[in-house]
Amino acid sequence: MSHRAAGPVALLLAVFAAFAAHAASPVFWSVSTQEEFLEGDAENISIDADGRLRIGPGAETIHDADAPFLWTVVRAGDVLWIAGGSGDETGGLIRRIDADGSAETPWRDSGFDVHALAPDGDGGVYAATSPDGQVLAIDANGSTRNWFDPDETYVWALATQSNGTLFVGTGNPGRIYRVAPDGTAALFYDTGATHVRALAIDSAGRLLAGAGSPGHLFRIDADGEAFVLLDSGREEIVSIRESDDGVMLVTAAGQASETAGGASSPGAVASAATAATAVISASSAGGTGNAGPGGAVYRIAPDGVWDIVWDSTEATPYDAVHDAGGGIVIGTGPDGKLFRVVGEPPTTTLLTTAEAQQVTGFATEPDGRIAWTTANPGAVYRMAPTLAGTGSYLSAVHDAETIATWGVIRWRATTPEGGSIRLQTRSGNTATPGDTWSAWSEPYDAADGAAITSPRARYLQWRAELRASGETPILRSVTAAYLPRNLAPEITRLTLHAPGRVYQQTATAGDPPIAGLNGGRDPAAQPNGGAASIGTPLGRQVYRKGLQAFAWEASDPNNDALRYEVRYRAETEDTWRVLARNLADRLFTWDTTSTPDGTYVVRIVASDATANAPANALTATRDTAPFDVDNTPPRIEVAATDGPAGGETVVRVTVTDAQSAVARVEYTLDAESWQAIYPIDGIPDGREEQFDVTLPVDELDRLVVRATDGMNNTSTAGAR
Repeated sequence: MSHRAAGPVALLLAVFAAFAAHAASPVFWSVSTQEEFLEGDAENISIDADGRLRIGPGAETIHDADAPFLWTVVRAGDVLWIAGGSGDETGGLIRRIDADGSAETPWRDSGFDVHALAPDGDGGVYAATSPDGQVLAIDANGSTRNWFDPDETYVWALATQSNGTLFVGTGNPGRIYRVAPDGTAALFYDTGATHVRALAIDSAGRLLAGAGSPGHLFRIDADGEAFVLLDSGREEIVSIRESDDGVMLVTAAGQASETAGGASSPGAVASAATAATAVISASSAGGTGNAGPGGAVYRIAPDGVWDIVWDSTEATPYDAVHDAGGGIVIGTGPDGKLFRVVGEPPTTTLLTTAEAQQVTGFATEPDGRIAWTTANPGAVYRMAPTLAGTGSYLSAVHDAETIATWGVIRWRATTPEGGSIRLQTRSGNTATPGDTWSAWSEPYDAADGAAITSPRARYLQWRAELRASGETPILRSVTAAYLPRNLAPEITRLTLHAPGRVYQQTATAGDPPIAGLNGGRDPAAQPNGGAASIGTPLGRQVYRKGLQAFAWEASDPNNDALRYEVRYRAETEDTWRVLARNLADRLFTWDTTSTPDGTYVVRIVASDATANAPANALTATRDTAPFDVDNTPPRIEVAATDGPAGGETVVRVTVTDAQSAVARVEYTLDAESWQAIYPIDGIPDGREEQFDVTLPVDELDRLVVRATDGMNNTSTAGAR
């Protein structure tokens, strides 16, 4: 038999056999879905909706900007215009990149960032600066002049009509100005929102405006009449693009509101709405500072019907654009991921990952390829026409929650001739990998199972390197097995119920049995014990004299199944006796009627023995406070003195109980109505109490005294 024929199961058993001091059952960490793969970091890697990881398209660097943030990009003929800033006093820049890659910087100023550009129709651009918002006009030769200076602090968005009219979107408040080709400006529309974050012109020449706080999309006609096409329910609309067929892509940033129509009614027809106002602070980080993580991309048909084609609670979208293949490419942060959405219903693929934290804007190249700008750091890239030669993937860090012994790593993949997939692992005891982690292992060479060589530790991480020779290899899943160190269970709470307070089990007919009393036991339990789970529905609470119920809660760090033992001892003894063994549940009822009166302690023992080898099983214990078992009624002595007929006498009643305090004493002369009497010292709190009752001498023969102790034991006595 060959070594390979032994298979991954045999290898797994061989690895774990050497580590019997750990939990008996291995744990398997598997990464096989798109959601799971997206938790890691990818470079030149695509991950499709079916969770297949392959080499993605390459990216060509067009320009490295000497600014940390590039927020906007537009194409004017063969020229790319980019703009951004630094977010501090270093200031912003506007740069022109020619077709040959040469670049010029016609404007740079400290204390400003540039958040929007719009073509002027003659090869130049308009640029929006903030704070102290103003609009610059830069011609094709790089000559710069001030074009419009609104009163608002921020200018976030620009759009130009074919006739040369410029629209300017401001922040705090969110207003839109119309600037004529001759430079005359006037207020065009006040959105009532806090910021206007995006502007575009539709195919009919109408203005589209995306607002922030609230995240509404407006359509505004030439007369300034507005209609809300979309209430996104998110913080702000950050991008608007219309394709040749009139379909709009609208990008919204921030988490969805529970009450907004845009968040809860995909496919709805847009309707009129009013905007609300909120006060927020602006930041230079590419947005208003009001949008949290997450966002969505909406597709709006020419008739106003919209649907959500992509959304996320973690990745924040900045822009979305149609590509030459009919897909939708979405740029996001904070991990620089580019997603592509295709088909009906829409399916999402991680297209590639930029070498930056944010993908902030798109422009389409003359050949149909897509270019994009980034922030942190600021650069411009374009999609390469071919796949990258190699791609790498770094998994998320897996927490075994305790020191673990690593077993076998295996993966499922398709590797074409000339291609390869190399997997390596490393381990450590800090949540974030660093210099204190182990070095990367040598590459594993057996996809059907190879023993992990990284040292024992709490955390594990793997990485894969894919190499293509024409066709890309495809990685479908990676599974790593390990044995966590066995940890002791814990009993977190132990409740001693009041004597006699028990619960009936639920039953369909007859007298329901008492939960935890000789019923509902695990089949392997000893005949002297029983339990019912606290988590299962119990019937009504009832009183049964002589029964004592205990309930507890327990957990196991390894998620091992637990079994319980109930022990007891007299308070004055050291030896524990077993009441019940191998209980699966966490409620036990003790019938104390055959137990001598006294003060006792009960101990609950939790064991993980069913999930571990006998030598490695661990236990936890928890004791009750001392409590009384008393099934003997109190003793009553009645001392009465005879007197003359028709006179009165004082009857002295002495009640004594060996175990419990005297709780209540009553008397009757007719066996029907009972009258409570109180101790001579005024407080019924001792095991011996005396009571005086004054009665007519003629009534002594009919006197009956009833005494009850703290455990509800009752006795009666007469005067004669």
